Amino acid sequence: MLYYLLDLLGLIATSSTAGLDTRKIDQNIEELKKHDWFKKIYAQEKYRRLFYVNRHVRRYLQSKLRVKKMFYNQRAQKKLLVLLNKQL
Repeated sequence: MLYYLLDLLGLIATSSTAGLDTRKIDQNIEELKKHDWFKKIYAQEKYRRLFYVNRHVRRYLQSKLRVKKMFYNQRAQKKLLVLLNKQL
């Protein structure tokens, strides 16, 4: 329940009119690249491109809390994959 609430707050915070923080997003992607499950996703061209050009995916990855949760939570990892497939 706490994770759901944090996700909701993160979405509200990132849906403001402020632009995306490219440096933060790129740092989060670099952190994710350290994990095998993410390397498998990142190795696929169709997904890799989304990490750099898709506004929805980049906004999702802007949240440090959300990204940290993906390190150890399989459900959070699956949510990312669902988002990626939805954006294809």
